[in-house]
Amino acid sequence: MFLPNTSEVEVSTFLLIGIPGLEHMHGWISIPICLMYLMAILGNCTILCVIRTELSLHEPMFYFLSMLALSDLGLSCSSIPTMLSILLFNTMGISADACIAQEFFIHGFTDMESSVLLIMSFDRFVAIRHPLRYSSILTSSRVIQIGLVFAVKSILLVLPLPFTLKRLRYCNKRLLSHSYCLHQDVMKLACSDNKVNFYYGLFVALCMTSDSVFIAVSYVFILKTVLGIASHGERLKALNTCVSHICAVLIFYVPIITLATMHRFAKHKSPLAMILIADAFLLVPPLMNPIVYCVKTRQIRVKVLEKLGLKSK
Repeated sequence: MFLPNTSEVEVSTFLLIGIPGLEHMHGWISIPICLMYLMAILGNCTILCVIRTELSLHEPMFYFLSMLALSDLGLSCSSIPTMLSILLFNTMGISADACIAQEFFIHGFTDMESSVLLIMSFDRFVAIRHPLRYSSILTSSRVIQIGLVFAVKSILLVLPLPFTLKRLRYCNKRLLSHSYCLHQDVMKLACSDNKVNFYYGLFVALCMTSDSVFIAVSYVFILKTVLGIASHGERLKALNTCVSHICAVLIFYVPIITLATMHRFAKHKSPLAMILIADAFLLVPPLMNPIVYCVKTRQIRVKVLEKLGLKSK
């Protein structure tokens, strides 16, 4: 007769962590994180508001920028509140259902941002390769269709993740390694077979990696097109239109690549360094993208300053 293992206790609540070794400074650390969170919300909402109200900004490039701002808002709002609740109130516990829902939104908005960066690289290629046909190739309706297709793709790609986690059993172990829930983190706590989760999680990661590959390929074609321009001044002008997007790509992918490299090659990984880089991935892109686009994109900068009652130079 089968006897159940009474030492295995079903887990219904997971425990998140703050910043190991710096628990005594959580209150002080929460101040800059809270400011960064508020600035990210304000910056992205400003971008959305300016693009929505200014008819002169109703162009493909700025529609894609709106999608990037929405992705950044989603990424911030789905992750930073739990981080702040740990730092401010020491609220470590999170229910299994809430945890699974959070990982769905974090991974969904991460893939959405990756997809938007890919679309924006295509937008820059079309603008440089076919400047006279740009507005006829990327019409408003086509831009909306592209945005919807990639949004649905992101949702469908990560939709199986919460269901595959929900079918697992969690016994005894319940301590996660971040201040928010991630699929690979929750999956490791399962006491039942998680091979399906492992392979599908790998598939999702490869899909996101393919976005970065296609972005790199698009910039090879952009560089080839720019080198074919006779005028040195026109070359610089064409490349300057890509600076904001290149910054956004680096801000988004550098933390991911750094974490992947540390996981793969670092013999003695510092838990503190891993957590700080992972937190930076969720904090920095939503904060920096509006700043980069306001500084480097004249049309955005002018309209933002006009809204603030200031004159741009």
